[in-house]
Amino acid sequence: MVPSQVRPGRWAAAARAAQRRPRVDSPGQPRSPEPASTRAALYVHWPYCEKRCSYCNFNKYIPRGVEEGALRNCLVTEARTLLRLSGVQRVESVFFGGGTPSLASPHTVAAVLEAVAQEAHLPADSEVTLEANPTSAPGSRLAAFGRAGVNRLSIGLQSLDDTELQLLGRTHSAADALQTLAEARRLFPGRVSVDLMLGLPAQRVEPWLQRLQKLLHHCDDHLSLYQLTLERGTALFAQVQQGTLPAPDPDLAAEMYQEGRTVLRDAGFRQYEVSNFARNGALSTHNRTYWQCGQYLGIGPGAHGRFVPRGAGGHTREARIQTLEPDNWMKEVMLFGHGTRKRVPLGKLELLEEVLALGLRTDVGVTHQHWHQFEPQLTLWDAFGSSREVEELIAQDLLLLDHRGLRCSWDGLAVLDSLLLTLLPQLQEAWRHRTPSPVSGG
Repeated sequence: MVPSQVRPGRWAAAARAAQRRPRVDSPGQPRSPEPASTRAALYVHWPYCEKRCSYCNFNKYIPRGVEEGALRNCLVTEARTLLRLSGVQRVESVFFGGGTPSLASPHTVAAVLEAVAQEAHLPADSEVTLEANPTSAPGSRLAAFGRAGVNRLSIGLQSLDDTELQLLGRTHSAADALQTLAEARRLFPGRVSVDLMLGLPAQRVEPWLQRLQKLLHHCDDHLSLYQLTLERGTALFAQVQQGTLPAPDPDLAAEMYQEGRTVLRDAGFRQYEVSNFARNGALSTHNRTYWQCGQYLGIGPGAHGRFVPRGAGGHTREARIQTLEPDNWMKEVMLFGHGTRKRVPLGKLELLEEVLALGLRTDVGVTHQHWHQFEPQLTLWDAFGSSREVEELIAQDLLLLDHRGLRCSWDGLAVLDSLLLTLLPQLQEAWRHRTPSPVSGG
């Protein structure tokens, strides 16, 4: 379908007519009056890319004769099925990721959103994000996605250096990226995020910081910094193993991250999560659901989800993974209504570990109120208040435990992984010695 021919459905029309919702400046605030058990975010996985980048091991495929109409129907069917299984009544946000979802037809995006709005309450001002690559997202196509209901873009810029982009196997140039970014900002003012990578082989601190400064002259109000992870099975991993590329220097990557977050802070960005920075209140609603251990449904090949299947009589949160390979996933959806390949019930301690590890990624941390929603008996004070190791982290100004809750300091946020090596065993120890609740199931 030609993008200009896309006609918005009822929900998309309402979304376009709705005024931009006021931004919530703190990821710790409640979002709606509905109970958490009936709310969820929705992730939609588009599994196809133009080519596989040299660093990527995500579940993605190069399209060869893809019948998009059939894939669209399966995405719609699975969305309907999982919304019914979960008993979710309100969808807080929708995120189209991949893969490269900007390769999909805007009609596919519109069809999924209309189906979601028919099965549950999808507010007209809900955040609807689409990941886009510069070479697959000309202005006319971005405008068509806007008419389909998308109101936020996440652009995989990754670098403003053409040599680095070639190393990463990206299909765009720095000039392409800046042109797409300008178009995106014109169409979605205040609602465009960009990704920037650090810690590449042979990358140096000063040139990277200069490019970050350049990006600040072009970017919108949200930026994500990601350190390269060498994944086994990728072309980049093989090149480093064979010695044709130098291994990334972890000390230089740490310096880039520390210097980069300082530059962004000085430019008015709030580091509201380990990798994410926003100004003017442009925090991501969708990602906040992940970090607060909210429910989310994963739709599409290889998508992950976390929810309680209340619609099917369940009472325990499950970690779910959909079938990876698109053709097999489609067959399962057509047979069963969904392509869930794996379901793992999460125990109470497992869930608390996720609450801790994900919550501490944010500058708000884990508040006492938020913790109490998941564990009313064992408090944060009980778990961490008498630990000598935790006291040492607090004395080193890496961690804070007070009337608000448990959170990292500015310095602690940069070394969260090392803090969790202390905090997670401490939680496990406190859980083993907790006083059992007298209430059944408490």
